[in-house]
Amino acid sequence: MRGLIVRNTGSWYTVKTDDGRLFDCKVKGTFRLKGIRSTNPVAVGDMVAITPSPDGQTALIEDIEDRRNYIIRRASNLSKQSHIIAANVDMAALVVTIAHPETSTTFIDRFLASAEAYRVPVLIVFNKTDLYEEGELGQMNELVALYRNIGYTCLTCSAEKGNGIGELQAELMGKTTLLSGNSGVGKSTLLNLLVPEAEAKTAEISAAHDQGMHTTTFSQMFFLPQGGALIDTPGIKGFGTFDMEREEVSHYFREIFRTSADCRFGNCTHTHEPGCAVLQAVAEGSIAESRFISYLSMLEDKDEDKYRSAN
Repeated sequence: MRGLIVRNTGSWYTVKTDDGRLFDCKVKGTFRLKGIRSTNPVAVGDMVAITPSPDGQTALIEDIEDRRNYIIRRASNLSKQSHIIAANVDMAALVVTIAHPETSTTFIDRFLASAEAYRVPVLIVFNKTDLYEEGELGQMNELVALYRNIGYTCLTCSAEKGNGIGELQAELMGKTTLLSGNSGVGKSTLLNLLVPEAEAKTAEISAAHDQGMHTTTFSQMFFLPQGGALIDTPGIKGFGTFDMEREEVSHYFREIFRTSADCRFGNCTHTHEPGCAVLQAVAEGSIAESRFISYLSMLEDKDEDKYRSAN
């Protein structure tokens, strides 16, 4: 029997079969993903083959269909393993905030680079526009201009006030979209607006640290009224990249990759080499310093756990 994984609680998976039935499933004990060391062998968005139990109450996941893509991050507890966030998505919507809490550009850039590596388009959603002071609005507009110039689609909205939600709905229509971002950026509030029956829990921002509290504890797919689906995931505090070779990192920063064609050396790391077009572009301001800092931080991932501090 064939079905779609629509919920992952860590130990159980909910599978929606082609005929619309829901089964609570376990993964077959010998089942392992070929070539991927992961904390979770299957993820929301996967198409799987299941065998129901004799009583028809539960089922066993026997096999997984080939994925067209997936989003992956380094597992927070085991740096040599990965955690697959979602599979078979048309897009990722990364929800970010300028303040309350602040999303670091390092986090944004790490997410974008990982999505580039796995060929997943990203929509950047700048939320909580109703809370920003003039200086924060200016900062937001600068970041919107920066990422649009690189080639990313950006939207601004207020989930609390409903501003910009129509534009977001239009972008999501007919697509399976991963909804991601730091804890506290308003993902659950957005989800409740887009899919009212989701009734996702929301939580106040911690006043002491201006950071969000985790309210989503597992991944789940919700179907949009206008067609398409959202995969809601627990808020991510850090985004450790996984399985990238050092020399590949620059390929996933679009503007760095484009500019590197003019470097003197074909194997330029863009850190110290003479005749480096990327270093020159950073010095001249045509490549943003924040993007270059993010690139350098990812180069260091092989040796250090600096990704853990990308809050």
